[in-house]
Amino acid sequence: MKIVSYQINKEIRSGLLIHNKVYDLQECGHALSFKLPSTMLELLQLEDAGMQMARSIYETISEGKITMHVPQPKLVAPIPNPPSCRDAYAFRQHVETARRNRGVPMIAEFDQFPVFYFTNHRAIFGEGEILVEEDHLQKLDFELEVAIVIGKTGKNISAKNADQYIAGFTIMNDFSARQLQMEEMKLNLGPAKGKDFATSIGPWLVTPDELEIFKIDKDNGSTYDLQMSAFHNGKQVSDGNTKDMSWTFGEIIERVSYGTEIYPGDVIGSGTVGTGCYLELNGTWELEAKEKDEEFTPVWLKDGDTIELTIEGLGKLSNKIVKSEEKHSILDKRKKLQNQ
Repeated sequence: MKIVSYQINKEIRSGLLIHNKVYDLQECGHALSFKLPSTMLELLQLEDAGMQMARSIYETISEGKITMHVPQPKLVAPIPNPPSCRDAYAFRQHVETARRNRGVPMIAEFDQFPVFYFTNHRAIFGEGEILVEEDHLQKLDFELEVAIVIGKTGKNISAKNADQYIAGFTIMNDFSARQLQMEEMKLNLGPAKGKDFATSIGPWLVTPDELEIFKIDKDNGSTYDLQMSAFHNGKQVSDGNTKDMSWTFGEIIERVSYGTEIYPGDVIGSGTVGTGCYLELNGTWELEAKEKDEEFTPVWLKDGDTIELTIEGLGKLSNKIVKSEEKHSILDKRKKLQNQ
């Protein structure tokens, strides 16, 4: 199934996407005498029972027994109000290449456990415009990722059993203001202001059964053979695959749930795929230019640019960068380094 969230009359509701038409889950549920909530988060909080009712509605619509669909729905992030949003660091190629480009060795701990950080779960967006401040445009970057949405409450979950906690998959773009990020990370805490302004996910939530043909079983969870691409103003800049994750989502869930509960609606990103951001790409291109004794100008996202992420089986997530008309800058307010 493909489950969506859409906006109508300032209300956000959940629906099913079938043959490019959106069917309201709550309204269609009435035909089967189901009492379903109106939003994605509330649906996920019903855990298995909610997904089973959604499946029954999906099958009934597919059989042509329900035909009432939503005219011209405006899609938003599939889970626009997640209880939390974490982002992992699962692709070795990205980590290794980015560190090589900075002239530092690979971190040995990368192969010992999956790491993650919390980002702002109240700054989740779907497709469309991303409003950014002046400082964000100082080395504004995209990050091509796949994300999962948790479908069941759990704690201390083993990696081999963790896949059953995944309600579905979606595309994630972890927007990054690299100038802010680079400065604050020198203090060994964060990332914070370099990340907390926008994360986009979408365009819908794809349940695991739809990806079964791409599934690669492993001892500690599964990976999927899904091509990943990024297009900046229509030009392809990234090319990767979800099967290159060094850590499965099962292993990531095991780490995340250690000593703490995870909840339906929690979003967990994979981290950036190899070639999946300009921080990595610029470093590679700069080294190549130096070898050829050529000049190099780094590439970043600018006001008015579009960034489009595609993942096989998950769809396309497109965003446009729009600079805020108001003037705010925390870079201008930072204290001057002494002796300079």
